[in-house]
Amino acid sequence: MDVFEAVKERGSIRKYKGEPIEQEDMEKMVEAARLAPSAKNLQPWKLVVVQDPEVLKELVPICQGQRFVEGAGAFVIGMIDGSKWSEVDLSIAMDHLSLEAVELGYGTCWIGAFDKEGLERKFGLSDGYEPLVCMTVGVPAEKPRPPTKKSVEELVEWVRVE
Repeated sequence: MDVFEAVKERGSIRKYKGEPIEQEDMEKMVEAARLAPSAKNLQPWKLVVVQDPEVLKELVPICQGQRFVEGAGAFVIGMIDGSKWSEVDLSIAMDHLSLEAVELGYGTCWIGAFDKEGLERKFGLSDGYEPLVCMTVGVPAEKPRPPTKKSVEELVEWVRVE
């Protein structure tokens, strides 16, 4: 699958088969995130990867009752150091991870609705990084519904030299 196909294929998956993710595949996804560009190549982010099924169940209340979390094969917590471009840099890294997941046959879902303090308490996250966004990764039990997207004309203004 080429990158454009992965971009077209990717969609939010909220139903997983509950199967584990091959460790080699998870490492490839994390490597894709590591290779993402960042401002001045500072990489002002960290990832916490949770793959234990029992812990995934415990994350449901922290994620405001989103039950699909427990069916995922992994839960990735994206953390930032709070520096100027850290939110942008983490977003790029997480998107790289997501696209690699699709290329490997997995599905993902970005999660912004979670109890930050609950995650920090659960995992002892207090080393100068704070959770910004989370993502489930797993074997999809559904195909993503293609959302309606705006046209290129609605989103892009071309500046042309005459």
